[in-house]
Amino acid sequence: MEKLNGNKFKSMLVSGANNLSNHHREIDALNVFPVPDGDTGTNMNLTFTAGVKEAQAHPSTHIGEIAKTLSKGLLMGARGNSGVILSQIFRGFFQSVEGKNELDAHDIALAFVRGTEVAYKAVMRPVEGTILTVLRESSNETLQYVEQKHAKNIIDVLDYMIKRAKISLENTPNLLPVLKEVGVVDSGGAGYVVVLEGFFSELTGISIELQEDTGEIEGVQSQLENDEFGYCTEIIIRLNPEVLPDFSEAHLREQLEAQGNSIVVVQDEDIVKVHVHTLSPGDVLNLGQAYGELLKIKSDNMQLQHEHASTIAIEPKPKKKYGIIAVASGEGLSKLFKDDYRVDVVISGGQTMNPATEDFVAAIKELNAEHIFILPNNSNIILAAQQAESLMDDLDVHVIPTKSIPQGLSACVMFNPQVDVHENIQEMTGAFKHVKTGLVTYAIKDSNMDGVSISANDYMGILNKSIVVSVPSKTEAAKRLMDQLVTSEDGLITVIVGEDVNEEEQEDLISYITEHFDACEVEVHLGHQPVYSYIIGVE
Repeated sequence: MEKLNGNKFKSMLVSGANNLSNHHREIDALNVFPVPDGDTGTNMNLTFTAGVKEAQAHPSTHIGEIAKTLSKGLLMGARGNSGVILSQIFRGFFQSVEGKNELDAHDIALAFVRGTEVAYKAVMRPVEGTILTVLRESSNETLQYVEQKHAKNIIDVLDYMIKRAKISLENTPNLLPVLKEVGVVDSGGAGYVVVLEGFFSELTGISIELQEDTGEIEGVQSQLENDEFGYCTEIIIRLNPEVLPDFSEAHLREQLEAQGNSIVVVQDEDIVKVHVHTLSPGDVLNLGQAYGELLKIKSDNMQLQHEHASTIAIEPKPKKKYGIIAVASGEGLSKLFKDDYRVDVVISGGQTMNPATEDFVAAIKELNAEHIFILPNNSNIILAAQQAESLMDDLDVHVIPTKSIPQGLSACVMFNPQVDVHENIQEMTGAFKHVKTGLVTYAIKDSNMDGVSISANDYMGILNKSIVVSVPSKTEAAKRLMDQLVTSEDGLITVIVGEDVNEEEQEDLISYITEHFDACEVEVHLGHQPVYSYIIGVE
C-alpha cells in the first residue's frame, strides 16, 4: 500500500481506539505506585475515543479534514497528562497533513515527527523514559528509515515504527529509575504502542473489534449492600450504527450486574437510557461508551444525599470581576471550597477521575467573570486545565498550578478581590509553593518502593510522592507520616478526612497531633473524599 485514503484512515482510527479500549486496564496496572489511582490507560482511552468519534462522524473523506476533526475532538476530550500528550501528538499530525487528501509513507513519517515536536512543547519539563521518549525515538528513526531506504510501502513503514517504539518502550526503565525499581515500562508509552498496533492491524486487513470489559470489579461491588451507598448513575447513549442491529437490552443488563444494582435499561430506537446504583460510576461510563455516544451523564452520591454531578453542575451566574474554579472529589471538599474559600465552581475530579479539557471550557464559559483562576489541585490535571486556558482567547483565564488540595486551599486564602490580577497570581502562587502535602491511602499490591516494604491492603503514608511508611492501620500510617511531615518551623496543620475514616479513628489522630505538635494550629475538615483516607497540609 503506497497511498492512504480517508476511509482507510478512519478505519485505522477505530481499530486503534478499540485496541486501546481493550487494553486500557492493563495499561492502568502499569502504575508505578501501588495506590488505587492508576488511570493512564483510562485517560488515554477516554481521550482517544472522544477524538475518534468526532472523526468518524465527519462526512468528508479528505484526510486533512478528518485529522482536523480528530485533533479537535482529542483536544476537548483530553484527560490527564497522558491524554493531553496524546491529543498533542495528533494535533501535530494534523498540522503536518493539513490540505492533503491522501498520504504516502513519507507524509505519515513526517506527521508523527511533527506530532513529537508539538507534544514536547506542551510539557513544561519533559521527562525522558516516558511516552515522549517512545514517540520521539520511533518517529525520528522511522523518518530516517523512509528517507534512507526510499521506503514507500505504508504497511512496512508502520511495522518498522512499531518495532522501534517497542524497543524504546522496553528501554524506558533504564531512563526513569522509578520504573526500574518497580519493574514496569512506562504506561503512557505502552498506550501509544497499543494505538499504533491497532492502526497496523487494520492496514493488514484485521480490524480490531471492541471486546467486552473483563475487569474484575465484583469484589468491590459486593460491598454495595443497599441503595444508601454508592452513586445513582444515569446515562443516555446514542448507539453507534454498527452496534444498533445487534444491540440487546438483556445483554447490557447482564454487563451492568457486575457494576452494581437497581438496574434499568430502556431502548427507544437508537437511544438507550441506563440507570444503575454503583460504587464505580467511571466503569459504567466506559461501558456506555463501548456502545455509542454518551448524550447525558448524571451521578448522585446517595450516601450524602446530595446531588453530585460526575462532570459539572453549574448555574448561570451574574457578571463579576473574579471567578475561581477548583477541582475536588468528595462532597465535603466541594462544600468547603465553595462555602469557606470563595470558589465559584467545583469540578468533580481528582485521582481516578480526571476532568477533560471540555469540562474546564464549560465551567469557564458558564462562570461569566472578567478574570478567572483555575486550581487543578492535582499534577495530573494541570495540563488539561492549561489546554482549556489556551482555548479561551477572548477570556482572561489563569491556571494556578496547584498539585494538591492543601495547595489549592492555601492559594484561595491569598486571593484578594480588591487587588489586580497580577498581584493575585503572585500571591496565590507564592502561597501554595510553601505547602507540604501528605497522603494516606491503601496499597493495591505488594511492592517495595523508596526502601519501604509494602503489602497489599496496607495503608501507606506518602510525602512528596515518596512512600515513607506502610502499615496495616490507616491511623498509624497517618501518625508516622505526621512525624516526618511536620517540623519546628511549621505553624498550621490542615487535616482533610476521607470517606472511609470513622469518628474514633479521626479523634485518635487529632489527639496525637495536638499532643505532639502543640505549637501548630490545627484545622480539621470532613472532605468525604474517596481513595485517600487523609489529606494533610502543613505550612
